[in-house]
Amino acid sequence: MKKVYIIHENSEWTFHLTKRLDELKVPYEEWHLDQGRLDLSKEPPEGVFYNRMSASSHTRGHRFAPEFTAQVLAWLESHGRKVFNGTRALQLEVSKVIQYLELSKHGIKTPRTIAAVGKGQIVEAAAEFAGTPFITKHNRAGKGLGVQLFHSIDALRSYVEGPSFEEPVDGITLIQEYIQAPESFITRCEFIGGKFIYAVKVDTSEGFQLCPADACQIGDLFCPAGASVEKPKFQIIEGFNDPIINKYEQILSANHINVAGIEFIRNSAGEIFTYDINTNTNYNSDAEEIAGKFGMLELAKFLKCELNLLAED
Repeated sequence: MKKVYIIHENSEWTFHLTKRLDELKVPYEEWHLDQGRLDLSKEPPEGVFYNRMSASSHTRGHRFAPEFTAQVLAWLESHGRKVFNGTRALQLEVSKVIQYLELSKHGIKTPRTIAAVGKGQIVEAAAEFAGTPFITKHNRAGKGLGVQLFHSIDALRSYVEGPSFEEPVDGITLIQEYIQAPESFITRCEFIGGKFIYAVKVDTSEGFQLCPADACQIGDLFCPAGASVEKPKFQIIEGFNDPIINKYEQILSANHINVAGIEFIRNSAGEIFTYDINTNTNYNSDAEEIAGKFGMLELAKFLKCELNLLAED
C-alpha cells in the first residue's frame, strides 16, 4: 500500500501532523533518521515522501541526521519518487548563507551579512559594522542559535573570547546588521504546497529565540512554550496582503520548496528585510485556535491529495 513517509528527527514536532493524518485516514510511516541504514541496491517503497529534517537536530543529540537525510533524499530522487522539500530544500535549511544568496537572486532584500570562520575573523568582520548595532547568528541554526545583539566591537570580543561563546556546528558564524524595527515584532509567512496560507505576528520583546512549536526545546526563559506573558507571543494576522508574498512564492517554486515559514522584519522606513527560510516549519496551536486556521491540517490535506494523485497513476 502506498503511504505518506515523513522524514524527520524530532517526534515532538511531528505529532500534530500525524494526528491530522490519522483524522483524515491517510496511511503514513515515520522515518526517524537520527540513525539507520541505506541499501543502495534496493529501490525505495512507492509513496509520497515529505522531508522535515531540522537544522537544529544537533541540539537534540542528532548530530548527523541532516547529512544522512541528504543521502536518503538523493536515493529517493534518483528513483523518481515524489519528494516534497527534497534535496534543495535541505540545502537551504542548513545554510543561511545559501538562503541569503538565493533571496538576493530573486530581488528580496536581506540584512547585510558577513560569514566568518575563526574567532579572530568574527571580530574583524564586525569592524565592518563599527558604530552601528549588529548581531551574530549561526549559519546552520534554527531556534535562534547563536543570536546575540552587540553595540560595540569590544562587547563582541569579550563574548567571542569568553566561556559563553557558542561554537556553530558547521564552524560558520554570521555577523549581520541589526534591523531596528519601530515595534518589537517580526512577521512569519507560512506556505503549504508552495502557496501562502497565513502570516503570524511574533512578539520579539523577550528575545530572538522564536520557536513557534508548542513543545519547543529551547530550554531557556525565552521559550514560548508555556511562557507566562500578558499578550500572546504569536498572533495570526487577518487579511495579510503584501507584494512580498508573490516574491516568496517565486523563490519557493524555483527551489522546489513546498512547505516553509519565511520571516521578515520592517525597519522604521517600512522596508522589508527577509532573514530566514525555515523548511521545517512549525505552527503555534494557541494562535491557530483563535484564528480558526490550522497549518498541520492544511499540510495533511495537501499530502493526502498528493497521495491520491499518485494512487491514480
